[in-house]
Amino acid sequence: MSADLEVVGLHPTPEQYRYVFGGGAEPLVRVQPGTVVELTTEDCFGGRVRTAEDLPSRVCDLAHLNPVTGPVHVEGAEPGDTLAVHVIDIAPARDWAVSTTFPHFGALTATHETAMLHDPLEEVVWVYEVDRERGTCLFRPRRGGPEVELPLDPMHGTLGVAPAAGQAFMSITPAAHGGNMDTPELRAGTTVYLGVNVPGAQLSLGDGHCRQGEGEVCGTAVEAAMRTVVVVDLVKGGAPAWPRLESDEFLMSTGSVRPLEDAYRVSQRDLVGWTAELAGWDLLDAYQLVSQAGLAPVANVVDTNYTMVAKLAKRYLPGAAAFDGVHARLRETGAAYLAQR
Repeated sequence: MSADLEVVGLHPTPEQYRYVFGGGAEPLVRVQPGTVVELTTEDCFGGRVRTAEDLPSRVCDLAHLNPVTGPVHVEGAEPGDTLAVHVIDIAPARDWAVSTTFPHFGALTATHETAMLHDPLEEVVWVYEVDRERGTCLFRPRRGGPEVELPLDPMHGTLGVAPAAGQAFMSITPAAHGGNMDTPELRAGTTVYLGVNVPGAQLSLGDGHCRQGEGEVCGTAVEAAMRTVVVVDLVKGGAPAWPRLESDEFLMSTGSVRPLEDAYRVSQRDLVGWTAELAGWDLLDAYQLVSQAGLAPVANVVDTNYTMVAKLAKRYLPGAAAFDGVHARLRETGAAYLAQR
């Protein structure tokens, strides 16, 4: 590894996993901006669901679902700053992953907030065979029919910082601090921008998915423990009101609220404002462009808040550099790390 590339490992023991963002949790590690962090995360069930017979309601402590790794304290981060987290690599840590239907959870069943007279969906577990060399995960129907081989598209459902005003959010909740946004866009090669609310930002992440469809409609993805590498950096000032993402091709804004149409509005409003700022356009001119060229993938419609993503291809904003071009710089850091690993 290059002598000027600082690399830190973070591999929590089971008792070190957290289940909230905020709440004054002591950081597990302190790093300088520009540090590469190699870390491990457990799946949303804490590794307890391993076979088709391991129903989550029986083997899991429902008060301790969705563990996250962290917090990571980033030195120099102050409220109002922007934390940039670039995902260098995400890889499944095991050769299996799981998904479930869960009573009273998911988009197509009764929940505690959507009351119905019909019985809840049956609790069923699917175990996926993960082939890391071939880059696939195998869907096996529980009740007959053809198996389907799906390509791996590893991502993290949960990534965020401590929220503002001393609040504490359960790790399953997405909001302005990030959290359980469950967007497939949060894959390797993506940079996430988060507004800093407390000294050190207090970054945590978890909820690895081998892949996930948009919306996470049944309530779970192909849930997996992960080995992940990120590089963190700091942009002084400029904190976005909502988490933003940048890939080589797209700028993306998120919104995490209920109802779903308001999550859509939040993400679109943020993208319109961001576009106007980067291009030097009037707000209504940016509104017009986003209306004609924007995309709107659904992230989740199952969590305590729903999440929408608004996307605009960067080719429509030639020469514009978001957050002082930090994505390109961190991309170079990531490439240097991978070349020397």
